[in-house]
Amino acid sequence: MNDPVSVDHLGEQALPTDFVGMLEGITTTRAIRRYTDDPIPPEALRAMLFAATRAPSGSNRQPFRMLVLTDGPKAGEAKRLIAESGRRIWGVKEGHDGYTSGSGAIENSPKARTARTMRQYVANFEKVPALVLPCLVRYRDPNPLEGASVYPACQNLLLAARALGYGGVLTGFHYSVEPELRALLSIPEGVFMAATITLGKPQGHHGHVRRRPMAELIYDDSWGQAPDWAIDPPGTRHTQAGPPKA
Repeated sequence: MNDPVSVDHLGEQALPTDFVGMLEGITTTRAIRRYTDDPIPPEALRAMLFAATRAPSGSNRQPFRMLVLTDGPKAGEAKRLIAESGRRIWGVKEGHDGYTSGSGAIENSPKARTARTMRQYVANFEKVPALVLPCLVRYRDPNPLEGASVYPACQNLLLAARALGYGGVLTGFHYSVEPELRALLSIPEGVFMAATITLGKPQGHHGHVRRRPMAELIYDDSWGQAPDWAIDPPGTRHTQAGPPKA
């Protein structure tokens, strides 16, 4: 990343240099839930949020808004509210989805590692360097396609964070405390609160994501029929997560 600059001169600065190629960034942008205590410099936040604002939206209306919370008093209270919600939500999910039984009881299994990471994440949520609340200013009644006008901006934000050496993860931990957040942050009722995104410098590192094989996810000409070219590149790592294969 370029040398830090003062906030007063951000308007004169070009974007920081991106040392991660687009395809590499897409295939290595993992959910990052463990952060150092380092704050994110304003010039890095500016680049990430600029990338978010370049996202497509329905009819190019750009109805998405990004509410950024770092270290102010309202930010601290918002983090506390969402942290308490996240701990409740994870507590239910951990038991319901069997994270402490079966393979979850094996110390180094993927399920057990995920559980440890999630416990640490919700336990330290108040300390996340930056919290972003992606929102959608509704201009018509809610409909199934409205997410297409806000979630691409979320992905742009996460990809830009990866490009600059940061990381993040999107959650829905705000849902159970939405009324309190609206009152605290003066969010109008006509605005859809789409997600919660935390950002920071990773304690660990990025790496290639694990997904199901292409042939299980890509169809050609008719449902369930994988094309001949749906072949994963050498070295691709897979996961068994998700619905069972039909």
